[in-house]
Amino acid sequence: MKRIFAIILMVNLMALPLLAQVGTSIVNTPHNLSAGGIGTIHASSEQQICIFCHTPHNARPQTQLWNRNDSASSYQIYASHSLKALPGQPTGASKLCLSCHDGTIALGSVTSENQTIAMVGGITTLPPGSSNIGTDLSDDHPVSFTYDPNLVLLNPKLTSPSQLPTAISLDANSEMQCTSCHDAHNNQYSNFMVMDNTNSQLCNSCHISGPTNIPRHAQCASCHQSHSAPSGPYLLTGSTVFDTCARCHTGLPGSGTAPNLSADFAKPSTHDTHNAVDLLTPLPNNISCSDCHEPHTMTNTVASAPNVPGNFGTQSGVNASGISISSVQYQYEVCFKCHADNAAVAPLVSRQIVQNNTRLEFNSSAISFHPVQSAGKNPNVPSLKAGFNTSSIIYCTDCHNTNSGTTAGGSGPDGPHGSTESPMLIARYDTADYTNESASAYALCYRCHDRTNILDDRSFKEHKKHIIKERSPCSSCHDSHGIASSQGNANNNSHLINFDTAIVFPRKGVMEFNDTGTYRGNCTLVCHGERHDRENY
Repeated sequence: MKRIFAIILMVNLMALPLLAQVGTSIVNTPHNLSAGGIGTIHASSEQQICIFCHTPHNARPQTQLWNRNDSASSYQIYASHSLKALPGQPTGASKLCLSCHDGTIALGSVTSENQTIAMVGGITTLPPGSSNIGTDLSDDHPVSFTYDPNLVLLNPKLTSPSQLPTAISLDANSEMQCTSCHDAHNNQYSNFMVMDNTNSQLCNSCHISGPTNIPRHAQCASCHQSHSAPSGPYLLTGSTVFDTCARCHTGLPGSGTAPNLSADFAKPSTHDTHNAVDLLTPLPNNISCSDCHEPHTMTNTVASAPNVPGNFGTQSGVNASGISISSVQYQYEVCFKCHADNAAVAPLVSRQIVQNNTRLEFNSSAISFHPVQSAGKNPNVPSLKAGFNTSSIIYCTDCHNTNSGTTAGGSGPDGPHGSTESPMLIARYDTADYTNESASAYALCYRCHDRTNILDDRSFKEHKKHIIKERSPCSSCHDSHGIASSQGNANNNSHLINFDTAIVFPRKGVMEFNDTGTYRGNCTLVCHGERHDRENY
């Protein structure tokens, strides 16, 4: 019997070199911990290869003829708001893997030997790093959870277990384990993966996340890492979403051709979770890149207002009725997530009618509004530049955008990431009283409205007097967003009239504009010390 066993063993050993060449043996992998192993960690003198995990006799009662003790550790389990599974303490093959990879048991501690096998350099456990994941599994891909059709019903972005490639296996209890992704005996795909993951094939076998036509976004490893992720349960390569995005979008080494947004992120008016001095330091209670961009479904598709551009991806939002939706159709629905019913930003200008819910200001039922949700109500706007008419619809980003992008006439990337003009404006918009009129002072307004037309008084016969002589800013009379239907009326608040109460004051308790027809109206108020008593225009 011993002779038969020796022959079998010799045949297997003779086959090892060939098996190693095709990647089906651990001989030429880091898992060969014997003295002849090729890895940086190996035994001082022990020549046996399999002994570090297996023994043919007196093995522990596992099917793998196991030669190691289980870790006695209690693990911190992965958990996130998006996880629909219920992972518990590691079980099955995952617990076996952790007997080396949690760093609590010496690599040479095997049950078949009376003494711990000595390792070169006095190493006892795997050094800290990706291979030693510790006992905190909250920053590692979850394991030991049931992956069955019920889970797919809860999370439709998972592939049905019956559709998984044969290389990905679940255990007898339909649980996903370390061995679902890793084959400890086969390193032909590196990192002991069960299949090639060069183009995220392994990740995409379980996760349905795309599609995207942005190459780096199609590579899961560009943003995610399965073990010891700095972000914790998000499994991101950075500590925050911004940190992760910044690795490509702030010109760091290896970022390729991704738009470099570092200049915009450092501007005083910004739209992301970062510190203007240290780009990788997050600020609490701020927004993140993923609030506007869904990276797995982003595309380069160009759209026209009000339709959402492709670089937003399949993004959630709030519609014109104030209802949360999982997939927006219009760009303003993304903006409404923060700037509508949940608005917390103080208005730039103190208004007679105070409203900070942009959804109500832009609503098609509003008294007067810039045409973001729908075309405006005023059929007579002679100041509009070529390319605009009273049926035009604009994006929020036609006003709120970087002031150095191509849309603003610069050479940088576009988007509301950062601007030197507050609040996140694409161009200068002075709101201080006694501002000297110039093409630059009201550059934001003059992007759509013809300056010559305005100063020639073609729509309001005293525009020039107010803007140039009196040095009253556009904002002293006009509210750039709109006036909600529940607060204003067509007689007093047409033409975006909503006075700045820091500049305009009541006259005998009255402060109002009355619309008396096309290009006509009267005011009762006090401005710059001048009394208006139903003064006609």
